[in-house]
Amino acid sequence: MIIVKTPLRISFVGGGSDLKDFYEHQDGSVVCTTIDKFVYTIIKERFDDMIYINYSRKECVEHISDIQHDLVREAMKKTGVEKGVEITTLADIPSSGSGLGSSSSITVALLHALYTYQNILVTAEQLAMDACGIEIDILGKPIGRQDQYAAAFGGINEFTFSRNDRTKRNPIKLSDKAQRKFSSSLLLYYTGITRNAGEILSVQRKNLLTERLSETMKEMVSLVSPFCDAIKKSDIDACGELLDRNWQLKQQMASGISNEKIQVMYDAAKKAGAFGGKIAGAGGGGFLLLIVPREKQNAVFDTLKAYRELPFMLEPSGSKVIFDDRSNASR
Repeated sequence: MIIVKTPLRISFVGGGSDLKDFYEHQDGSVVCTTIDKFVYTIIKERFDDMIYINYSRKECVEHISDIQHDLVREAMKKTGVEKGVEITTLADIPSSGSGLGSSSSITVALLHALYTYQNILVTAEQLAMDACGIEIDILGKPIGRQDQYAAAFGGINEFTFSRNDRTKRNPIKLSDKAQRKFSSSLLLYYTGITRNAGEILSVQRKNLLTERLSETMKEMVSLVSPFCDAIKKSDIDACGELLDRNWQLKQQMASGISNEKIQVMYDAAKKAGAFGGKIAGAGGGGFLLLIVPREKQNAVFDTLKAYRELPFMLEPSGSKVIFDDRSNASR
């Protein structure tokens, strides 16, 4: 039995520039971090040659081509595991529409578990590339490349995306004091709204072809370097202002990124003392990320008491094997 644990992520500024429609013309850049909320993949050898898959549904099939779960099917094809396994996926947060990159985390976790099952050592870089290949190239999902890289590597990172799908990672190293101050200023609230990120991202991809919105995305990318500097300097005020500016720009990229309910939440949080915020992921629902100084957090807690907060910490590690017992394996 193999168990792999892979983190979810939150992004700060530059999101959307990891779409190929943008970075094929100009380098994209994002700042994101993994958090201590995870997806898990468990893989166990079976006595027979059947394939069992457990998630929100249960599948029992004889052949890979019969698998309905597209990520499991393609991960098995990619890694060469063909039969005789039982695969289970679990998540700390419901994966549908959270905006925390859960789909890509699941893909990375599946690949990591399936490679480990075959005694194949694989780097974080390879996991991220393979996950992008499955989600973007094979399944044609209208998503970018930051989620897969964030899940594979872990920690706070600046990722740069260039032509020919080149991705460069620049880990952001903080002092213990700076990390505590930054981490403690972050709050996540569930909006109560689920949405289809693919629909919003499909519109955003088309809009990137227009000159005006391409320029808007360039301005979002220009916020990445100042945001990295602000984190390192523990300048929470500047982090909040940059996040707020990114959110104002992001809403121009496609209809549906915000709505009346989200705007009411955001305005109330700002009035209570939040420096800035944004919807995690593509927008339209899921989780609202806020940057709030410690002395203002009680006011925000009181203002948003009707909504569910998700307490979290920053997670320094990427995808990792947490249990490996193949003593009875026949391979």
